[in-house]
Amino acid sequence: MDEAAAKLATAIGARVKQERAARGWTLDQLAAAASVSRRMVISVEHGEVNPSVGTLLRLSDALGVGLPALVEPPETRPVKVTRAGDGAQLWSGAAGGRGVLVAGTTPPDVVELWDWSLGPGDRHASEAHAGGTEELIHVLEGAITVEIDDQVIPLDTGDAVSFPGDVDHAYANPHAAPARFSLTVFEPGVGSPATRPDASPPSAHRRQGE
Repeated sequence: MDEAAAKLATAIGARVKQERAARGWTLDQLAAAASVSRRMVISVEHGEVNPSVGTLLRLSDALGVGLPALVEPPETRPVKVTRAGDGAQLWSGAAGGRGVLVAGTTPPDVVELWDWSLGPGDRHASEAHAGGTEELIHVLEGAITVEIDDQVIPLDTGDAVSFPGDVDHAYANPHAAPARFSLTVFEPGVGSPATRPDASPPSAHRRQGE
């Protein structure tokens, strides 16, 4: 892990531990609610790993706080500015692509704003999110394809698409030039069912692949 990734992992771990303790949950209870291993919860809380976006989403859903809350310390100020380069990079592609969470809102209706880039040949597969999730993509540079269930939708610079995020989907760059797009994710009702340690585990809302 480089210095920035290590700092982010430490901040995420502290927030996960804080939220788990606030609910009076054991490590095993959080692991069961998030459908991850106990070892993974321990590693995340200790800042020993840079978890995938899928793992972070499982944890944030189980804790009922939304992904943006896990990657930044809680603040009471009504306005938060994220300067260029300060977003949380939560995905990297083999060809140089990046998925950076640049802004987000708090539950119950969570909105995430992402800055995505895909190098030539990069592809990011995402499991279905929680029911009611919506995604919007606006291509800023280059061209990409968006795969939604059995549909493959080509998008050029300036094109946009909105689609349900509660189905399997993927973003890909099959071209020779890099591409960049803005992604907005709307996830309503985060945290409603997971306020008790005996609550049923959330549905398999896992995106941004493991």
